[in-house]
Order: sequence, then C-alpha cells, then structure tokens
Amino acid sequence: MTQVQLTTVTRTQGNNQALKDGRVAPEGFRLDFREVPVLVHAFRRMVRELEFDVCEMAFTTYLCAKAHGKPFTALPIFLVRGFHHGAVVQSTTAGLRTPTDLEGRSVGVNRGYTVTTGVWARGILQDEYGVDLDRVTWVLSGDEHVAEYQPPANVVPMPAGASLAAMLGTGEVAAAIGVEATDVVPLIPDADEAAYAALRDRGLYPINHLVVVKDELLQAHPGLATALFDAFAAAKRQYVEDLRADAIEAPTATDLMYRRVMDITGEDPLPYGIEPNREMIELLISHAVRQRILDRPPAVADLFPASTHDLIA
Repeated sequence: MTQVQLTTVTRTQGNNQALKDGRVAPEGFRLDFREVPVLVHAFRRMVRELEFDVCEMAFTTYLCAKAHGKPFTALPIFLVRGFHHGAVVQSTTAGLRTPTDLEGRSVGVNRGYTVTTGVWARGILQDEYGVDLDRVTWVLSGDEHVAEYQPPANVVPMPAGASLAAMLGTGEVAAAIGVEATDVVPLIPDADEAAYAALRDRGLYPINHLVVVKDELLQAHPGLATALFDAFAAAKRQYVEDLRADAIEAPTATDLMYRRVMDITGEDPLPYGIEPNREMIELLISHAVRQRILDRPPAVADLFPASTHDLIA
C-alpha cells in the first residue's frame, strides 16, 4: 500500500530523535521532514500560509490561531515543556526590589504578546507575585503570528530602530521577557529553584509546544491522528528510557531539566495525552483569557480530535 507523504516540521530533540532518524514512523504515513532553522518561522508560515501538513507549534499560538478559525487542529503531543520564572530579566542597575515594582512601568516582550513564554511568565508574575498585569505597559519587539489578533491597549510596539536589549540598558523598559542581553539578572531571585519549588508545591509544569495537523488531512484520513500520536509517543518513550538510565551522552541543559523533573515527580517528564496534562492546559487557557489573548475559554476537548481524547503515553 502506498504511504501518504506528509510535509512535517519538528525540531530535532531528544523526544523526536527516533522519528527524525527513521527508527520510528507512523503506520501508513511517511513524514517528509523540512528543516526550518528558526523554528518560530515555521509557526508563522503554518498560521499564515498553511505551508506544512504537520507542524510543531507554540501552544498559545495555536490557541490564538484556533480562535481565529485557522484550519488545523492540535494533537495532544506536548513536545516541549519548560520553566519561566527566569524569563523576566532586569538590568543589574535597575534596582527593582519586587515584581510589583513593574506596575506603572514598561516591560519589553521578545517578539509578540502571544508568545507562549511571555504568557506563562506574566501568569507567574500575576499568580505568584500579585502583579497587576493591566498596570504594566508591554512593549513588543515584533508582531503576532496570527495577524488577525488585536492586543489590548496596554500592549505597544517598541520604537522603530530600537532594540529591547538597549532599552533595558537605558531604563526605557524596567524589565524584559525572553531577551538576551549583557548585565542582566532574573527579576525573580533564584529563578531556577523558584521554578522547581512551584513544580513540587503546586504542580506548575508549563507546556510550550504541541503538534498541529491540517484539518483537511485529518478529515481525509481518519486514522491519521492516532498514527501520529502513536509514532511520536514511541519516539518519546525511547528518549525517556535513556533519561531514566542516564544513557544520554553529553546531555543538554534540556535533558538535565527533564531528568530533574523526573527526580522530583517520579514520573515521565513528557506525558502525552489530554488527561495527564489537563491542569496545565486549563491553566494556560486561563492565562490567555485573563491576558486578553482569548475572548472566552475554549473547551479542552474542542482543541483536539475526538480520536485522541482517550490516548495517553
């Protein structure tokens, strides 16, 4: 039987390695991988041009795209997770004593307001540190992947020709999210340990990326969603087994982070499926509504194909 070929973008990383090198493949389908060196460019191309059949995508980009009727649907394959307490940085000379000092000030945001790291970071500022997000002016260095989205009034572009790193140094912005610059420190002290404490104390384990598939393909091939889920899950299991056995040569910072999550929770650090991730899915939706990225919260079940609702890996 001829296999259906699917143009696919996903970053080469531990949990996808077996897919990328061909050790694992979805039954009945062949993944034709396209390499996009800057992964966020693939998100934009998928949202605006539907360029790929299967594409890794930031979760909030997907929520925003879905709200604006983009014809693709996510699978509950959560490829990337991370911690964002350290995403908010200030200049070493800024002198902010507490996150609430951001109120009444401007804060830079790398790229768009709907960037998932920014959504999680603002959620942490609001939920853990009591920051009134509406009293901060958010200054963007770029635009949104979903061109139809209109941000709230306290979200503005940075001046033409400016850079957030320079604005951070001069104090034009009090802090910035997702910006790499010299002479900066995390706004939240001991950010890494604060993040792991949030994991231990309240299960905060943010999801960053998932996988989307064109709706026309899901409709034309009823078994596609399950076949993809099973293949991504099989590749992930091989990676988790290697993590558990300390069998990864030259582990990356991401590998070490997932290993520490495993040590803290005693569980698979990359669970796939709706139910093991429902709490984080609902929390991200809540952040997106409170930050006026979504007008209303979608039902979790509506975000994923019915055939994947009971799948867990």
